[in-house]
Amino acid sequence: MNRMLTIEPLTRDAFSSFGDVIEMEGSRHFSINAGATERYHDTARVFAQSAEGYASISLARSQPLPTPLPIRMLERHPLGSQAFIPQDQRPFVVVVAPAGETVHTASIRAFVSNGRQGVNYHPGVWHHSLLALSPDQDFILVDLITAEPNCDEHWFDEERQLTLDYAGLLHE
Repeated sequence: MNRMLTIEPLTRDAFSSFGDVIEMEGSRHFSINAGATERYHDTARVFAQSAEGYASISLARSQPLPTPLPIRMLERHPLGSQAFIPQDQRPFVVVVAPAGETVHTASIRAFVSNGRQGVNYHPGVWHHSLLALSPDQDFILVDLITAEPNCDEHWFDEERQLTLDYAGLLHE
């Protein structure tokens, strides 16, 4: 029998062992551009641990997956961080597990962003692919581009898969 994941609100404290929550609320800020702009400073650190790579900004458009969703696989990027920042203030779901060589299903957690929060996975943190809650949900993606191997996948046996039901969070 598969365990159902509980979806928690995304907070800095709850997410701190997996990475950074990128948000204005509660962030250090100051005025720049002669007072015309408020800069929310250093909300997440970009890690790029590759001599042959570089940090890059990309765009992503995601679609909701069917729910309930069996969690069959998690991936990690050992050489760099990976950030997803929603462009349209729509919530999305994040599924993560601590960095390490193996994934223990008991340590997998699910969070829901309020739509004004992005996430930055630290290097090696296991995570599910983007889980949009609305059609055509757009994200800014910041990660490492490198020819070096930088994506490991962990596939779960069917009896060890967890289930995520986010039907109550979907938006049309």
